[in-house]
Amino acid sequence: MLLHAIDAGTGPSTVLLLHGMMGSSDSWWRLIPPLTANGHRVIALDLPGHGLSERDPQLTIEQAAASVVETVRRLGPGRPLAAVGHSYGATVLAAAAEMLQPDVTVYVDAALALTGGHDRATLTAQYARDRGARLTPEDLLASRPFYSVQDAEVEARAAALFDPATTASISCDTDHSWLPDAGSIVVKAEPSSWVSDDDARRFAANGADVRSIPGAAHTIWYSHFDEFTASLPELFGPPASRTLP
Repeated sequence: MLLHAIDAGTGPSTVLLLHGMMGSSDSWWRLIPPLTANGHRVIALDLPGHGLSERDPQLTIEQAAASVVETVRRLGPGRPLAAVGHSYGATVLAAAAEMLQPDVTVYVDAALALTGGHDRATLTAQYARDRGARLTPEDLLASRPFYSVQDAEVEARAAALFDPATTASISCDTDHSWLPDAGSIVVKAEPSSWVSDDDARRFAANGADVRSIPGAAHTIWYSHFDEFTASLPELFGPPASRTLP
């Protein structure tokens, strides 16, 4: 399955962005301009069942990862490639990383584990209820006071396009878990509701660079934009501090 993409910038290096559950490629609207201004091409994808990408009520995590890889290869970004995944998108990135082989891999506030065995109808109904609580900017601003009005409008549009059955399907298969490869970067909120202290220790023991942002929300760049970009000089810093040219 080819995925819908925002393709911005013309720099020699590429940054791939994978949003979290119920988000969309537009969830990165704050980050795309500074990345392109810093000389990167940016490819932000709508994951299956999100945004303008296709739905598949029998989706597996392996198929979601394969769709990311197929789309990236079709767009032909070349090298070097950085990949950033948030939450659910980080899980998809972990499943795709061996095929993508990014030069820089960033996992944002994700435990990189997927619990399977869920009842399809029950989980689909739960996701539909969760979606219903995100359909208006007013509801989102009430539950996420750190959002700007534009943040809330973007995420409400993403919720309206979210397909509960597609995303529920990936949790009806077996359990999955991944460890970030040595040299990967994990950026987490501190404290985090998603990445436990044990998770952080396991990631660091495997060679990942775990970076924490105190007081940040799960969508770190919405609540702590400056701190988030400062935590990734490889992408946002001046040329001397960047891993990508």
